[in-house]
Amino acid sequence: MGIDLSTISKIREMTGAGIVDVKKALEEAGGDVEKTIEALKKKGAIKAAKKANERTASEGIVECYSHAGGKVGVIVELLCETDFVARNDEFKQLAHDLALHIAATDPLYVSPEAVPPEVVEKEKSLATDEFAASGKPASVIEKIVEGKIGKWYSDTCLTAQAFVKDEDVTIKDLINNVSAKVGEKIEVKRFCRFAIGA
Repeated sequence: MGIDLSTISKIREMTGAGIVDVKKALEEAGGDVEKTIEALKKKGAIKAAKKANERTASEGIVECYSHAGGKVGVIVELLCETDFVARNDEFKQLAHDLALHIAATDPLYVSPEAVPPEVVEKEKSLATDEFAASGKPASVIEKIVEGKIGKWYSDTCLTAQAFVKDEDVTIKDLINNVSAKVGEKIEVKRFCRFAIGA
């Protein structure tokens, strides 16, 4: 099967993957561009997760964002591995998008892992108490509580939230996509949101 160079270039632009990876994925997908992009995104997410465990992010930027005529302000610290990536336009855009998202959604924590265990236990206890008298079996209540905690995480934890500009993408996916493109670990260290009268 002949591989069109313009198709490879187009896919590289969309995914940030290398020529060899794009060509191989395109051949495996039988020339199907959608399947190729999906396969490359999955591969990029796996690579990003592996890098996240192996590398240290000690460079980055602090992004400041003011919204609603100065009524809401956000400061977010976004880390990467090198100064080179910290100056990259895509990395800077990610920092801006995260600050804008935080201004709009007001999350309490960076990630589910950052929530203090006692807070999670309290939420689980409240959810369990809500269904204790329902007569449902304990295994069913446990699944319901699990679902409620998942929903609570998506309301209160930045990385678990759906991105305000594209609700099909979580913030974690957004970060992993940029991480895969730039080839470095990226993480939100911390953020702070200010609002007049809050």
